[in-house]
Amino acid sequence: MVSQRSQLQHQYARFWPLNRIALNILLDGGLAALAAVLACWLAAPYGVQLHPVWFALAGGASLVVGGLPFRLPQQYWRFAGMSDLLGLAGASFSSALLLFAGVVWAGLPLPSVAFPFIYALVLLVLLGGVRVFHRLAHRAGGPRADGQSVLLIGSDTAADLFIQVAERGKHMNVRIAGLVGGHRSQTGHRIRNVPILGHREELARVLAQMNTAGHLPEALVVLDPDCRGRALSQMLDVAAEYGLAVLRPPAMLDMTPAEQVRLQPMQPQDLLNRPQVPLDQAGLDRLINQRSVLVTGVGGTIGSELVRQIARHAPACLVLLDHGEFALWQIDVELAECAPGITRKVVVADVRDAERINAIMAQYKPDLVFHAAALKHVPIVEANPAEGVLTNLHGTRVVADAAARHGAAAMIVISTDKAVNPFNLMGATKRAAEMYCQALDVQARSSGRPKAMRCITVRFGNVLGSTGSVVPLFQRQLERGGPLTVTHPEMRRYFMTVPEAVGLVLQACVRGMSCATGTDMEVLLRQGGIFVLDMGEPVKIVDLARQMVRLAGLKPDEDIAIHFTGLRAGEKLYEELFHGRETSVPTDAPGLLMATPRVVEMDEVRAAVDQITAHARRGDVAATLQALRLLVPEFDHNPNGDVRELAPTGAKSHGAVKDEQIKADGTEQMAP
Repeated sequence: MVSQRSQLQHQYARFWPLNRIALNILLDGGLAALAAVLACWLAAPYGVQLHPVWFALAGGASLVVGGLPFRLPQQYWRFAGMSDLLGLAGASFSSALLLFAGVVWAGLPLPSVAFPFIYALVLLVLLGGVRVFHRLAHRAGGPRADGQSVLLIGSDTAADLFIQVAERGKHMNVRIAGLVGGHRSQTGHRIRNVPILGHREELARVLAQMNTAGHLPEALVVLDPDCRGRALSQMLDVAAEYGLAVLRPPAMLDMTPAEQVRLQPMQPQDLLNRPQVPLDQAGLDRLINQRSVLVTGVGGTIGSELVRQIARHAPACLVLLDHGEFALWQIDVELAECAPGITRKVVVADVRDAERINAIMAQYKPDLVFHAAALKHVPIVEANPAEGVLTNLHGTRVVADAAARHGAAAMIVISTDKAVNPFNLMGATKRAAEMYCQALDVQARSSGRPKAMRCITVRFGNVLGSTGSVVPLFQRQLERGGPLTVTHPEMRRYFMTVPEAVGLVLQACVRGMSCATGTDMEVLLRQGGIFVLDMGEPVKIVDLARQMVRLAGLKPDEDIAIHFTGLRAGEKLYEELFHGRETSVPTDAPGLLMATPRVVEMDEVRAAVDQITAHARRGDVAATLQALRLLVPEFDHNPNGDVRELAPTGAKSHGAVKDEQIKADGTEQMAP
């Protein structure tokens, strides 16, 4: 019985399109017949005419024939729009001409000379009217009168699409109270009967007026995806005064009426005023396609995103290396689902184990090595100095030497802004690793050997949402009801999203491998230049905390408290992207800058690294720090978390020299 029912349903679904077309022909033919009779009466209400049945039959037949070129039977009444209206007009006048020609050919009298025009107009009204009625009937199941009241903020185009979705969607339970548009000249106009109440800069005035009138909305809906950074922060401040949530719809292309559309909370990355930087996708294909790639630290935030983006460019083999089994398993499972065609090799190894790393390089012979493995959490490295040195400095040297020994074309090293005038051991070890890779690259570029490995260093700041970072910490604290903990009210940091940072790392690799001899970039690289990501403006961490509270629809310092806990070991109120003696040099790639830190000869830096590593293995922290300071003289250790408001002598931040423009947070860490 069930099987027979299923077969019947299948057959019905198979033939339903034909049935719908036949139904459209029947209904439109009936409307044409009615139109012919009405037009005949309107043209000559008291004249002697042929029997109305003849006009009815002739009208129906003429529309069936005249509507075919305009695909009238295929129209979907529920979604009828302007293009369909033009088709109806064409079909109506075509039907009128055919009817006129048929009557004249048959030698029958016309009710009047105006009959064809009257018939065309009456037919157009009937055809269009029933479609409009049908469309309105389907909208009746859309937003209910008791739905959530929202105020739209965005362009007229985005608002028009959103309103259409809200009208058609059965699951989108919102009432649109008005629109705050993008142009002052639009104030007072309406879009689909929704009033435009003002401009975005007038949001405070609009909400005040709505509050006075007793029509305050329950939430603001920001329609434009480019609305972020300072503009979004100002909206959050205004919304917080009235206790309003700030929401965002899904991407406009995903807002189909047939699906359930849910408004979503704003994300922390929306607070960054950073436009999307275009990447050289063709260059990335040339760099990665059909080449063997090894990535260390794939279990971390940066390492995992690296393998995701690398997998999109079809490498011949992707070697995943990490010392954590569970982290390896997670990223391997993810790649198996999103990039099943990519050959993957999962390797458990510690970058500090020179024998093991050499064996891996000899086995897989990677063309490209991306080194993201590191200990990066400042307080933890302060508490475990020997481990920080052995992983960040010695481990980087082990990977670099092994990659060069086994024929890698390039090694890309992930560094951090904490390496600039470091206050902590983590930053000092990363700066020492930078110096070793600089010397290795200078040696390769001056060797005259075209196949000598290039060592490319990329330095950047914090990434939003990284492992152990401030954003997930704030989110956990918000879920518990607060308080949010910030180390110091003047803490500032540079921020960037993880996908953007990794995309620019890959872009730096493309530029470093393909720059022509004699160009400014090639000259700088030959002199030990390193790439620095353009991080934009620094963010005050206490402001980020307050904005995250507002994103949750709450009021900072009232609903959620903010507590200051003091600087931790090794922290400073700011981070920098450039040393005092470094010059910020723009490149031909958007989002990439270059720095030219001092370079130490390879023999000298190798001897220093040997000495630092030997002290660390013996557990002699004092000797380790002393040797590290000799290699990195700008290392100004702050083990007690003392507040030092001014930068070291000669230090400067990218794009600014004023204290209020430097950055720091105390909780966010760069997480490879």
